[in-house]
Amino acid sequence: MVPIKSSEITSEHIYVARRGFIKAMGFTAAGAFLAACAPKSSPDPIDGPTPVAQGGMDELGDPLNSFDAITNYNNYYEFSLDKTAVARASRDFQISPWTVEVGGMVRNPGVYDIDDLRTKFAQQERIYRLRCVEGWSMVIPWMGFPLKELLAQVEPTSDAKYVRFETVYRPEEMPGQGSGFYSWPYVEGLRIDEAMNDLTLLATGLYGRELLPQSGAPIRLVVPWKYGFKSIKSIVRIDLVDEMPVSLWMDAAPNEYGFYANVNPDVPHPRWSQSSERRIGETGRRDTLPFNGYAEEVAYLYEGMDLRVNY
Repeated sequence: MVPIKSSEITSEHIYVARRGFIKAMGFTAAGAFLAACAPKSSPDPIDGPTPVAQGGMDELGDPLNSFDAITNYNNYYEFSLDKTAVARASRDFQISPWTVEVGGMVRNPGVYDIDDLRTKFAQQERIYRLRCVEGWSMVIPWMGFPLKELLAQVEPTSDAKYVRFETVYRPEEMPGQGSGFYSWPYVEGLRIDEAMNDLTLLATGLYGRELLPQSGAPIRLVVPWKYGFKSIKSIVRIDLVDEMPVSLWMDAAPNEYGFYANVNPDVPHPRWSQSSERRIGETGRRDTLPFNGYAEEVAYLYEGMDLRVNY
């Protein structure tokens, strides 16, 4: 069987059918290069059936990482710098009630409840590769909907050039936000044509169930052709703006992190190579693909640009 391309839409029924048991959810400047690390087993087993995904591999034929690996190896500095500690540190994080405010240069600004977003926009399974700037990768079956559908609802004006995203700021629940090194809350941005690309996803779940706190619950961005730090978690605000947003990492380490951050094996990070990566759960290394393997869908966005400029 030929694997379905990750950009193709799968049916909504896999999301709806699982709603019955979904509710059982119970510092360095630029990050450490931990490509040789592997996730530990879950510190807190998840109740209920073992999560499953409709597809078992990505369109390149690579198998999914396990639910346990995906939810116990997380970059989420708001909770911990230790990837294997985030799940435990975030288990009391409150994800309900939750709203996302969408505004700025739009004709129809609004405030959306997370349950409204899950029902208003048909939830799709998208199997995407995640490539971290640190040199490790995973294959993840996300649930969510294309960002362009939400943008169509709010109708950006002709002056809007970028989309700015902002994470919740709750230092009482997110101990990492007590660090004065970073300019909290976490901010990220996309050019509006990147945001409108069909691959760009607002994820509300993975493996057919709602996101857990360590994975960016209840809603996060997923931009699979860019390094993982672009996929901002726990979003509370989205604004259409006319100036390029300054992200948290651009502010913290401007010599190492820039706006675009497209996966490019030919452009090294200032402190390590990006030519290869380690897939979590595997030994050895594999070659990194330009645009993380999504060049067919996104390379046209950067025609005429110097693709060596990632940072």
